[in-house]
Amino acid sequence: MEAMEGFKSCSLIKLCFGERSVMELKVFTLPTCGVCPAAKIMAKEIADKFGISFREVNMATEEGFKEGLALEIFGTPSIVLDDEVIVRGRLISKEKLEEEVAKRIEKWKKRALTT
Repeated sequence: MEAMEGFKSCSLIKLCFGERSVMELKVFTLPTCGVCPAAKIMAKEIADKFGISFREVNMATEEGFKEGLALEIFGTPSIVLDDEVIVRGRLISKEKLEEEVAKRIEKWKKRALTT
């Protein structure tokens, strides 16, 4: 996959963002969501691959609900990288999610190298 070139390890992310990643991949879930466990596993694997943080946000909690509303998330699973929504209320393929994360990392990497 072309979007993955240069991301075989998290060393590029560390170069741009320091030893501790500032980016966070979040999966918004509900206990009643049938596909949320699959979305959570997939997102965790991709976060590990890119060396970025991962967090599940349970929208059944008051805090999770408020966080979801702030991003206009009304359905699960939804996946967010930092505060940029990648997908709302549906499951996408692992390949598509990986591509979307790689594009955003590349964008942030270019911005970090030019500042």
